[in-house]
Amino acid sequence: MKKWTSVIAVLMVMLTLVLPKETQADESVTTKAQIVAGVSFRDQPNTSSKVIRLLKANEVVTVTDYTTASWYQVKDAQGVSGYVSTSSKYITLLSNAQIIYGVNFRTLPSSDTGSGSKVIRMLSKGEEVLITDKVNDSWYKIQDANGVVGYVSSSSKYVTADFSIIKPNMPIDDEIEAVIAAGQVYMGTPYEFGSTRNDPTTFDCSDFVQTMFWDALRLSLPGDSAGQGNYVRALGPIVKDWTKLKRGDLLFFSSYKGAKASDYAGVNILTEPITHVAIYLGNGQILHTYSVESGGVRVDTIDGKQWENRFLYGGSVIR
Repeated sequence: MKKWTSVIAVLMVMLTLVLPKETQADESVTTKAQIVAGVSFRDQPNTSSKVIRLLKANEVVTVTDYTTASWYQVKDAQGVSGYVSTSSKYITLLSNAQIIYGVNFRTLPSSDTGSGSKVIRMLSKGEEVLITDKVNDSWYKIQDANGVVGYVSSSSKYVTADFSIIKPNMPIDDEIEAVIAAGQVYMGTPYEFGSTRNDPTTFDCSDFVQTMFWDALRLSLPGDSAGQGNYVRALGPIVKDWTKLKRGDLLFFSSYKGAKASDYAGVNILTEPITHVAIYLGNGQILHTYSVESGGVRVDTIDGKQWENRFLYGGSVIR
């Protein structure tokens, strides 16, 4: 018995060392959701499965798994487990984190009052909030129980979170299609350089890419094209020949230097500043946004165009 106790203890230590800190949520923290409109509560994640009962509007459930892009596994108030559609018509997430020490709830992700950041109020110990984005290593964007949106320190001193329900469990090919589908929803959305993040009314190139991955997979990418390029390089390997790219890969480009390929001769792809990003659709097509005049989010061809000359490298975010 002592032998097995020792083995279990060692395994627990190993898990603590291997798992990233932000996935090590307090066991008491769960992801909660509210039913928006009556929806079938099923015993399997498909519409042909048995209906356990009808979940009614305003019921609160605990989300235990993001089974696919279309189905959550949840537990109702009686502890019955089943599946429900992920459509926002039927369910909305309420909380996935808990405040463990009083902390300022701010209007901007900064504690510098000179930046215009104001304290909305103090979040109290025990409050449950919904983390909607990780802005950077220091700040979460959150929504409180009253629907107020703001920012809070991401320090584990103040908040503990459940990040187990962050993206659907599905094959890589399906994840890629989900990201592309999320981007195609915004076709024609106007271009704005330096567009406001988390506001889908306008996009610049990196904001658009960041939004696609967040909408589809709740994957938070850096907010600028250079940062996204570094992110892909860190995952490695990168692709230097665009014809070798796979559907769903990101492409990174330099600034426009001229219409001829010779205008880009001698460019070092690893040190040249990245000024544009797009997602590859296959067959020489890219989905992106780059100017007001071009009409916003659109599909273009890379072969023989300025994009081929400006291409630096590409690679996959999804592994």
